[in-house]
Amino acid sequence: MTELSISTGAGVFDAIAAGPPEGRPVLLHGFPQTALAWQRQIAELAEQGYRVVAPDQRGYSPGARPQRPEDYRMSLLVDDVVAITDELGWPAFDLVGHDWGGAVAWWTAAAHPGRMRTLTVVSTPHPGALATALRTDEDQRSRSHYMIDWRETPATEERMLAHDAELLRALYAGKVPQDSVDAYVRHLSRPGALTAALNWYRAGRPDGRISIVDVPTLYVWSTNDSAFGPTAARETERWVNGPYRFEPIPDVTHWVPEEAPETLNRLLLEHLRAHGQYGHAAHTPSPDSSER
Repeated sequence: MTELSISTGAGVFDAIAAGPPEGRPVLLHGFPQTALAWQRQIAELAEQGYRVVAPDQRGYSPGARPQRPEDYRMSLLVDDVVAITDELGWPAFDLVGHDWGGAVAWWTAAAHPGRMRTLTVVSTPHPGALATALRTDEDQRSRSHYMIDWRETPATEERMLAHDAELLRALYAGKVPQDSVDAYVRHLSRPGALTAALNWYRAGRPDGRISIVDVPTLYVWSTNDSAFGPTAARETERWVNGPYRFEPIPDVTHWVPEEAPETLNRLLLEHLRAHGQYGHAAHTPSPDSSER
């Protein structure tokens, strides 16, 4: 693996890269992690001949860390994906996302289907499916309540980092390797880093509608995910018109890339091989919804 600096109009993004240039997946991490979350997937995909780039997203990269919450609107996060792949010289790419990275991946697939060969989302349901679940399912409302607290409590950063980041470390629930947890905590303990990461929650609703996705899609959900329940997971199928594969993984928590790497790698490779040359259909409008 090598480290990259990718310069865009929004700033400089740090990234991890591996593999030859022929295959081109991009892996997007979520909160509270960095591109390091994908190390097992990067290694396997590179070994199989794919070129893989996993950026530290807006706010996680020191060179692309605006201070205002409104600078973390979903449209800007999607623009980052397009700008990064433009800088890499990739007219088409495969996109993989987990947690907030999954939300960005859904929105990117809806907004720029012409750029994407395949979409893989881990944990995060389609934003329209999540919106439906939040309206109709008390279980999902309960699971998502933490986001309200993080958005509206000014002292969230102080609480998370107190006592050697005890609360931040607890989020990983003992399911993430300790050396990775230590690396995430060091990264998010740097001045301004945790506030930038939490600004993803504080940015407000998207400034537009999301469409049904036409890109060939793999959605991987784990049954013990504390953030996303079965209602939104099952509802996601209604928001994909392209080839769709839903893979629930039993007895695994939210941290799928690190907790179940072999299973995820197998599913991801099967998906990439099945649809790598797919030409997607036209973009299809759909009802309004909110993101995570």
